[in-house]
Amino acid sequence: MTHTNISQAEKQQPRRILMVAGLASSLQNFRGPLIKAMIARGHDVHVAAPDLMIDAGTCAWLAEVGATGHDITLSRAGLSPINDSKSLLQLYLLMRKIKPDLFIGYTIKPVIWGLLAAGWAQVPQRVSLITGLGYAFMKSSDTKRRLIQSLVHFLYRQALRQSTLVFFQNPDDAADFRDLGILTEEQRVVLVNGSGVDLSQFEQTPMPPLPLKFLFIGRIIVDKGIREFAEAAKRVRACYPEVRFDVVGGLDSNPTALSEAEIQGWVDDERLSWHGALSDVRPSISDSHVLILPSYREGTPRSVLEAMAMGRAVITSDAPGCRETIEAGCNGKLVPVRDVGALVLAIESMIAAPDSVVRMGRAGRDLAVSKYDVHKVNAEMLSAMGL
Repeated sequence: MTHTNISQAEKQQPRRILMVAGLASSLQNFRGPLIKAMIARGHDVHVAAPDLMIDAGTCAWLAEVGATGHDITLSRAGLSPINDSKSLLQLYLLMRKIKPDLFIGYTIKPVIWGLLAAGWAQVPQRVSLITGLGYAFMKSSDTKRRLIQSLVHFLYRQALRQSTLVFFQNPDDAADFRDLGILTEEQRVVLVNGSGVDLSQFEQTPMPPLPLKFLFIGRIIVDKGIREFAEAAKRVRACYPEVRFDVVGGLDSNPTALSEAEIQGWVDDERLSWHGALSDVRPSISDSHVLILPSYREGTPRSVLEAMAMGRAVITSDAPGCRETIEAGCNGKLVPVRDVGALVLAIESMIAAPDSVVRMGRAGRDLAVSKYDVHKVNAEMLSAMGL
């Protein structure tokens, strides 16, 4: 990792900043504290996302904190030469209009098309946040998926040539980008502890009464390990029918998204309860003992950080982004990716020793405070960007 020294005069100079997101609500939910911190330091913050102007809640929040919003046309899923070219042109014209000193993009399309537009528009500072690699970096024998992956790797390679700073949330993602030739050795890279978690919003709460309740929070897609969670729930409830398994998450447009019929089948055979997407997951976390995320790969999983902050034990995969959140035996357990048997054993070990779940939950809160406090994470990012 390399670092560039930024003068005190540069740090104190107000900047005009444009942040581009693929989902309007994520501006408040995932980047709210960062946006507020930039505004508090005197910077003129603009944000852009698809359908932003019809998201009344996000627009009201932006007005309250003093950020300026812009609508853009950007499809989160799929690759379309015509639609993506429109997005690129629209971003370029927006940058020519507002003339930002610094561009920040996060998630795949805002990073790729945003960086290309920012380079074209000669934005001085161009920052990318790699918040996870997902579908385009999962190993697969499927020909169509491999073709898409090759194209995405090419686009990332071209776009990141325009980046003056790249943030990663785990060392595996950075290493993979180097190995694939997407990053050059000279590019400036900074590693941060995910997006952080707001400890004042996600406060530690007492454990609910026994029997144990296990919770999955995430998009309902194969790569999150939802099928492994469902199969483990079926096997465990065959022996421990009193134990509960809950799923919080909505249907998705991702290529690996599950159908509503498949999820409803799991509900019908009483292996789990499905609560859909929730705007506030805190009551669900508070009503659980253990958060389970058997994901195949993450940047740094937000659901795990939120559960840790609320004092819950965690079972997650020994996979990039997930493994960094667990100190084995301290705040939770790691299981191999796609290994339902190992997941069942981890669950049963917690059922057999509920006192250990309480201890792990306390340790998780301590780790969230020391390592994942959103204000600490944002301070590192602001320093790296010279803000």
